[in-house]
Amino acid sequence: MPESSGDRKPAPGKPGPGVKRRRASHGRTRVNPGRRIAFDVLIAVDDDDAYANLLLPPRLSRAGLSTADAGLATELTYGTLRGRGLYDAIIAHAAGRPVSKLDTPARNALRLGAHQLLDMNTAAHAAVNEAVGLMRATKHMKAAGFVNAVMRRISERTRTEWIDLVTRGASDDEQIGLTYAHPAWIVTALRRSLTAHGRDAGELTALLAADNVPARVCLTALPGLADREAIAADCGKPTALSPLGVELSSGDPYALPEVQAGQARVQDEGSQLVVLGLTAAPAPDGPVLDLCAGPGGKTAILAADAAATGTPVVACDVSAHRAELVRDSVRAIDAAVTVLNTDGRSLTDEHLGRYTRVLADVPCTGLGALRRRPEARWRRKPEDVEALQPIQRELLTRAIELTAPGGVVAYTTCSPHHGETIDIVTEVLTASGTDVEVLDAPAILADVTGQEAAQFASAPIGTGQAVQLWPHVHGTDGMFLALLRRTG
Repeated sequence: MPESSGDRKPAPGKPGPGVKRRRASHGRTRVNPGRRIAFDVLIAVDDDDAYANLLLPPRLSRAGLSTADAGLATELTYGTLRGRGLYDAIIAHAAGRPVSKLDTPARNALRLGAHQLLDMNTAAHAAVNEAVGLMRATKHMKAAGFVNAVMRRISERTRTEWIDLVTRGASDDEQIGLTYAHPAWIVTALRRSLTAHGRDAGELTALLAADNVPARVCLTALPGLADREAIAADCGKPTALSPLGVELSSGDPYALPEVQAGQARVQDEGSQLVVLGLTAAPAPDGPVLDLCAGPGGKTAILAADAAATGTPVVACDVSAHRAELVRDSVRAIDAAVTVLNTDGRSLTDEHLGRYTRVLADVPCTGLGALRRRPEARWRRKPEDVEALQPIQRELLTRAIELTAPGGVVAYTTCSPHHGETIDIVTEVLTASGTDVEVLDAPAILADVTGQEAAQFASAPIGTGQAVQLWPHVHGTDGMFLALLRRTG
């Protein structure tokens, strides 16, 4: 987003205009309120492992910023977090030391400044002044001179020139990772996952680029509660794939009356689709179970669907806080919903073989939602996949045991990683002593969306096929869906 303080791009390879050193005044240095909010959020993400998507919206709401300043805060926060890997490499080179050796305020002022210089085309003198101003406004006077010097060095090269410099001697995946702001291990994993799901590895850079585009804001208009067409007419348009979805054009979704009343929910279109795949799959009438329900968006769709027939719904979550969020998600729905604060794997034997539809939306690395949680790409480690796999296998195994003969299990993740998707389903089916068949999930989703089944298809599993959604293909989070019928 261009800035009022100047958005002229300096000539490639040349520094922007210099900045005269000013004597410190007795007054407080003024900082744009949107920039200050972004800086404070980055500090919290760095120091407290906070999530920007949870911190930023309420801070913007409380601050009452203009549309321009709120937009600036949003771009500075998410853009800086997305590009952190590249910016850290550049800062380390310009500073002559690793970013881990810098104090948190200086490190994040430099990251913000690097984003403005290299991705927002802010004039060099403005970006330098603003980074130094953050140090002064937050009483880090000793760091102001250091930040000034490093910012000047960063301004001496263009983004392309910096990438060429910091990737010298790097592996192919390290180069791609720095260029597209992903750790090298995620680049490698996503390339392998594309081919594992039957797609071309040549799509990799398109997928990585899609991760760097802000996600659309979508609503679920809960059936029987909200009028999708009316919401779309007022503030957006119907989504292309989900028959419940509305893509908002602007504004605060949480200010909408339907959202405040619990009749509609902010939810990615991909999350809507995997639940609709379960509700559309042929299955006997009977109780419905959401095995890992928090924060409740998918539970709400299940409950709204069940309300039409008076079908009971049970929802589990091991976290007390998330279980409370599930209760809130179904507050407007006239259905028999029982929320249990328990690990779904620990449900007692009275639940065995009871449910005709079971949703196992298991904990995962979230590699399909990196555009929504940009800091996650820098927090996740390769060993996280292996650490989560036993939990994923146990939850899917338990889901099958809790399903009645003829009933259907939906195994879903917001990760396309083959080790969390195809591999888990295959391993559980191989080890299971229960008769289970894999359904043709792409065909079921084609009926839901009115689209061709082929666009949703993952690789075959047994005699059936799973669904894999992709940000660069479907414009959704990278959701995986396998539908399994218990046959005995």
